[in-house]
Amino acid sequence: MKPTGTWNLGTRAGDFVFIAGMGGIDPKANHLVQGDEARIRQAFANMKLIAESEGASLRDAVRLVVYVTDMYRFRPIVNKMQEEFWGKGPYPPRTIVEVHRLNDDDICEVQGTFYAPVKK
Repeated sequence: MKPTGTWNLGTRAGDFVFIAGMGGIDPKANHLVQGDEARIRQAFANMKLIAESEGASLRDAVRLVVYVTDMYRFRPIVNKMQEEFWGKGPYPPRTIVEVHRLNDDDICEVQGTFYAPVKK
């Protein structure tokens, strides 16, 4: 997976991993997946992939920020995806914000902060 601009997808700062806003792009095909639920699922999967590449799991998430282009329409799907990815919880703290537009006219971006101490 590659960024679409001048930023890193994720970076480590000591014991924390910060992940940029992940959208619904299929990293193998490099295009947005079709369907609202599939696209939001892909955004969470992309964040998970970057976290795991730094040695973190979803259980290590300490903060999520989710951007959606339609709160009424997409917030329930975001909630469903968190249940799918985290099971019954506990869930990380989350802020969800409605925005006018996202990169590539996507519908959702998920960014996360993870606590994953460096293995010594």
